[in-house]
Amino acid sequence: MAEGDHIYLKLKAKVQLPPKQTIRIHHVAELVTNSEQEQAIRGLPLHMLSIRDGNRHVVDVIQVIQVIHTLDPGLVVCPVGSQQTLVEIVYPKRKMNILLVAFIWIVLFIGSGLAIMNFHTDVSMMKVHQRLYELVTGAKNEHPLIIQIPYSIGVGAGMILFFNHVFRKRFNEEPSPLELEMFLYQQNLDQYVITHEKKEGERHDR
Repeated sequence: MAEGDHIYLKLKAKVQLPPKQTIRIHHVAELVTNSEQEQAIRGLPLHMLSIRDGNRHVVDVIQVIQVIHTLDPGLVVCPVGSQQTLVEIVYPKRKMNILLVAFIWIVLFIGSGLAIMNFHTDVSMMKVHQRLYELVTGAKNEHPLIIQIPYSIGVGAGMILFFNHVFRKRFNEEPSPLELEMFLYQQNLDQYVITHEKKEGERHDR
């Protein structure tokens, strides 16, 4: 080791690895160093994923530093950024069950339809359409289809634009509100897992 060898270490926020994979430093961290042992450091093993890890495993920066020092205690490690990396264990996907997908689609379709109808009943949308028709034409009509049909088409088109998707096709690169909510949910879930894992580790150390 040359005198003054430093390693600037930045842990990734989240990585995905298959089960039974050996987690190595290059999987979870980005390194900048003047050490000639850079390749050896990148390949150092941190943990062997097993069934006991479940779906997630947390790698702490202290663990990474300890492993690096087993190779060369004289290296100066300077961590920057995040202190933990969440390793998500990705298992092989099961084959899609067409019957189950069709059942879920039907249930969601019926449920969303009932929700829309109940909302329109609560706000008396039928009476609103009848009153609008009467104000515009001067005549009463129990079923003003000339208003109801465009309104129904507009509700469907509005939902498509709101969610920014037609099946797998996107209208633009902006995330939809649903995608943003899922992103925030995933962030909160990851942070909970990291915090919970840290507390469990502190408990075992006592």
